[in-house]
Amino acid sequence: MNRKMDLDRRSITSEPVSPTKSAGEDKMEAASELSSPTLRSGDSGFFERGVKTVLSIRRSIRSLNKEKAKEGTGTWKGKRLSLRFSKSYQENKTMICNGMEEISEKIAAAEPIQGKPLSVMEINELIQKRQLLEAFASVRYLEDETIAERDAEKYKDNPQEFVRKCKDVDLLYNSITNMIQSIVVGTLEHPTVEDTMLTSLVSLIAHEEAAHPNAHNAAGPGSDLLGTPRKWREEWREAINESARKRVQVIPMASKKEESSWLDLHLGFLQKQLSKDLLKIKLSVKKCYPEEYQVCDMYLEAFHKAIGSHLQDLSQRPLEFNELYTLLNWVANTYRSEHFLGHPDLKPEVKTENLSLLLTPADWDKLKNNYITSAKGKIKSYFGNILRLEVTEKWEKEVHPEVKENLYHSSLSFDIQTIIGEHMKISGEISRSLGTKMLELCLTELHEFIPRFGEEFVAWSTAQDSPIFPPYFAAYINSFHELVSGLQTVFKVNTEELQKILAALTRNFTNIFLNKLRTKTQPRLKKILTKDWILATERPDSLASVVSQFSKHLQHMRDPLGQELLRDVHKYVVREYIIQVIKPRRKMNGEKRQQVSEKMNWEARILNNMLIDQGSDSDWLLPAIYHIANIIGEKKKDKIKEYVKDLCQDYPDIRKQHILAVLALRGLGRTRRAVIFRQGYHMLESPNSRDGSTLFAEIEAPVIVSCF
Repeated sequence: MNRKMDLDRRSITSEPVSPTKSAGEDKMEAASELSSPTLRSGDSGFFERGVKTVLSIRRSIRSLNKEKAKEGTGTWKGKRLSLRFSKSYQENKTMICNGMEEISEKIAAAEPIQGKPLSVMEINELIQKRQLLEAFASVRYLEDETIAERDAEKYKDNPQEFVRKCKDVDLLYNSITNMIQSIVVGTLEHPTVEDTMLTSLVSLIAHEEAAHPNAHNAAGPGSDLLGTPRKWREEWREAINESARKRVQVIPMASKKEESSWLDLHLGFLQKQLSKDLLKIKLSVKKCYPEEYQVCDMYLEAFHKAIGSHLQDLSQRPLEFNELYTLLNWVANTYRSEHFLGHPDLKPEVKTENLSLLLTPADWDKLKNNYITSAKGKIKSYFGNILRLEVTEKWEKEVHPEVKENLYHSSLSFDIQTIIGEHMKISGEISRSLGTKMLELCLTELHEFIPRFGEEFVAWSTAQDSPIFPPYFAAYINSFHELVSGLQTVFKVNTEELQKILAALTRNFTNIFLNKLRTKTQPRLKKILTKDWILATERPDSLASVVSQFSKHLQHMRDPLGQELLRDVHKYVVREYIIQVIKPRRKMNGEKRQQVSEKMNWEARILNNMLIDQGSDSDWLLPAIYHIANIIGEKKKDKIKEYVKDLCQDYPDIRKQHILAVLALRGLGRTRRAVIFRQGYHMLESPNSRDGSTLFAEIEAPVIVSCF
């Protein structure tokens, strides 16, 4: 305590006594100081009032000593005055000591400073040279002097002089404040940290806080700022905030015209520079401050605010999809990761767990909504690119689809699921809700894309008689199945609406497939037999070749649809063949009937074997053409009745007109046809055809002409 008091005494006694003052003037100053209402006022502060009292008393004592030296032994009045001052001094000395106990702790380690009676210009020069401790001591000296003179009512007749001196003190303090800010702001801008300067800065703040301890007592309205706290620690904090703001502002940022990845590059520069700054703070700046300053926390919070403000400004720009993602991902994942604030080199000083949100909830939600809105156009564009590549790289170049695991393969499903999966993944890494929104958006766009894709494929297949239509038809049907399965298993979504869209598209594709088959086979079917029963000049297997060109592709279509379509093709061929055969023709002789029967059996065998080999399980269709061929070529009329029975038994849906048309081909007269029909048609009373399959019910019976 004595050492602390000595420090304070050296500062106090350094003030010289004015040689122009008389003993009476000193006595009046002392009396005025002791009786001043400001001494009793708690607003002005016990410590600084005590210092001013001691200053005034010591001046009076020195003046009295000079008087005594002149007067010799002195008078009782002088002795009484001396005793009174001595008593007052001891009382106030005790008050000052008690009041300084707590305050002196802050400056115990600081070097003692001694104020000098310097001019304003001289003090300002010290400030500009960054000799802030010396400057502060001199400003404090000037401040105490002005306070003492004010309390002694020296400026009663010259208030302008008092205002001038107050302004000088205030301007000098402000100049020191500005220099403090400059030092703190420049700390990170220089390659190395000025340890001595920062340590001196801490001492300066401690001296100021000790000199103006009443931090909560600011000057009231209309009063001067003499003796009021300058709050340099708060200024220090604000300077750190300003330093962080400037450091963020100077990070390089190219324009979008100069660099398409401008935002990604900018955030990379920001991350690199601020990581370097934080490491510098941890290793070099922190050691210059006492623990109570919490330097790392202060700087981290300042940078956090500066970055948040900067990102808020960036988010107001018209950002594109990729830029919005870059910003969202940086905030959500990079900022607190090991690549930035969570880097092992910054631990444990840099703590991220107590940081507030980098962006406000409103700004964050707005950024996510902009991202989803922008993603709508991006996803639509991606799906459009899939369609464009199918047209230009596959359809137009007639590139056959690949076969994988005996199935025609299209990348359509994979491409779609990849787009959905990637965007859902990267969005989900930002937030789960954003991932869900992205999935919903992708499904909505998919529901619009599939019909558009179908329209393009139908338009192309209608305009082009391309041999790659059947394999791509099969490949796309397979891909649709894979798409539904993938969305259900991988993405866990309800595909009910999508399945309806795909079912309609599949029916449309199937109709086109069957129409193309019909278009290709009709000319050959018509040439099976001429109206005059002259054998066609076409190769016997020509019809089978055409059918095979279509049906063979169904082997590489995923079941059950591939199997169903192969059944449809098989029935279509048999049905259309019978339609052509039972058309009315001129009567033929026995030799011609034998030739026709053999030709029909031969072609039926080729067609049926080909379709069965390709995987058709419609073996119930096999006897139809054989039965009719046997009836046409049979010489014995009684045996014809047995063939009719077999035909009716195998195809219960056959009608009277069909049987009569077949018998007419045999060349039987009306009476004989009627007899055979009555004897063989009773089989129609049996149950319907197996599995509900029908053949003749789909064949329009021809009109029978009785006269040949």
